[in-house]
Amino acid sequence: MGKAIERLALEEGEEVVLRADSGTSAKVVKDFLQAADVAIEFSRPESAFDNIRLSLEAGVPIVCGTTAWLSRLEEAKALCKECDGALLYASNFSIGVNLFFALNRYLAEMMAQLPQYKVKMEEIHHTQKLDAPSGTAITLAEDILKRIPGLREWANRESGGAGELPILSRREGQAPGTHTVEYHSPIDTITIRHEAHSREGFARGALLAARWLVGKKGYFEMKDMLGF
Repeated sequence: MGKAIERLALEEGEEVVLRADSGTSAKVVKDFLQAADVAIEFSRPESAFDNIRLSLEAGVPIVCGTTAWLSRLEEAKALCKECDGALLYASNFSIGVNLFFALNRYLAEMMAQLPQYKVKMEEIHHTQKLDAPSGTAITLAEDILKRIPGLREWANRESGGAGELPILSRREGQAPGTHTVEYHSPIDTITIRHEAHSREGFARGALLAARWLVGKKGYFEMKDMLGF
């Protein structure tokens, strides 16, 4: 993702003042943040919060797309407020996926009235993906849990127990990401699906979010930028 974002940013006339990785010291990051208008954070779960902290303390708005660190999200929101800064987090920056999120919420609201339909999910990603289920799958699942009576939690297995929403995770080759939500009844099946063809959609969405965030204060999500 970092390479895709850098390539598109340069193609679109932006200046990349620092490319930080696991070998980049906090001091170097702090020094270069002084020259930045906005930071984009795609790293690892154990690094995300510290990167967010460095950026907010430097007064630089930050867009974060790293998943599996959300146990510290409320802490990050509090720090954002304390620093009078700006943070935008999304489990997925693809415009198409965010349309899919909205469709998923709308469909779940309708299906809440139809208990004969049982819901399950599947997500497919490349073999190097660190978390399972994906952050995108968790976002989809949590939106369903808020709307379908009787569902209490998601479970990362093919068949869920009572009150569980099952999520099947597959890791295959270089697959950039496919997410499927299926409602099954004895007489029919309703399926919605999003399939990414490359990482470019995620990278373009992150750049759009970064440009939008400059000059703002507070905590935001993609729905704030897109209006749905």
